[in-house]
Amino acid sequence: MLYLGIDTGVANGALGAIDHNGEYVDSFMIDHKDKHILALVFKSRILSIVDPKIGAEICMEQVHSMPNQGVSSTFAFGRAVGVISAVCELTNYPFHLVTPQRWKKHFGLTADKNEALEKARELFPKAKLKLKKDINRAEALLIAQYWKDQIDGATP
Repeated sequence: MLYLGIDTGVANGALGAIDHNGEYVDSFMIDHKDKHILALVFKSRILSIVDPKIGAEICMEQVHSMPNQGVSSTFAFGRAVGVISAVCELTNYPFHLVTPQRWKKHFGLTADKNEALEKARELFPKAKLKLKKDINRAEALLIAQYWKDQIDGATP
């Protein structure tokens, strides 16, 4: 079984994959063109990671618009989240949502992005998470680990 975590975003969405032992498998930024998610590319990348014989569980961060966001950026964000979630559901693997508060609490993290990056580096030393810009992939991996822990009934 693979566990896929998704950190959504218009131009900075990411996917992280771990195996049934919690070992790093892959992570990537979700491709877009002019802030439009490339749905077929995204689906193809998911299917290239997951062996249909072992399957996958997908967990995506449940997000919403923020106060004082502009109408245009809110619309673009909503469209990106919709495309990402639709692609995930079309893979026919179980698809779940988790709030940022819930998965971060699971790891004892605050809203500080540096904490999440450090935790991901600790849990997944084989992942190339050297730069601050790797935060989205780091959070996607943590979401995958969170969901694996939920399935396993484990606590960190």
